[in-house]
Amino acid sequence: MATTVGTETNIRDLVTNLIFLERDAIAAYESTISRLSGTVLAEQVEAFRQDHLHHLDVLNEIAAETGADAPLEGDMKQMLTTGKVAMASLLGDSAILKAMRTNEEDTVTAYQRATEHPDAHLKSLLFFQKAMDDELRHREWMTRTAETL
Repeated sequence: MATTVGTETNIRDLVTNLIFLERDAIAAYESTISRLSGTVLAEQVEAFRQDHLHHLDVLNEIAAETGADAPLEGDMKQMLTTGKVAMASLLGDSAILKAMRTNEEDTVTAYQRATEHPDAHLKSLLFFQKAMDDELRHREWMTRTAETL
């Protein structure tokens, strides 16, 4: 399902929705790690989860600076992100990584849009670019790895 995150008209709503997105992503990563059969794969996915935890920390700082709400849990989309992984686990590691790749599409899109948000100050824009670069790296690894399994 395509995300609408990044289309918000004000920075507070954008930051709140990015926090939701990150919390959903972290839950999906945790689900993925518990389902992968290979330790090496799980270790790499854990490294990506750590990137998302870092993103969440920075977003919480930006929320405090902008007056945005900082939700403590994911939203209803979390069921979709973790559900895809659970279903894919029936087909093995390659399918799990392909499911996660589709989740990464949303985070790439959201951060790409965020890098162009007119209300974002320089610190936020630099973070959004860094987060987008991380998401592109995650997506590329998942694509390449899933194809080789």
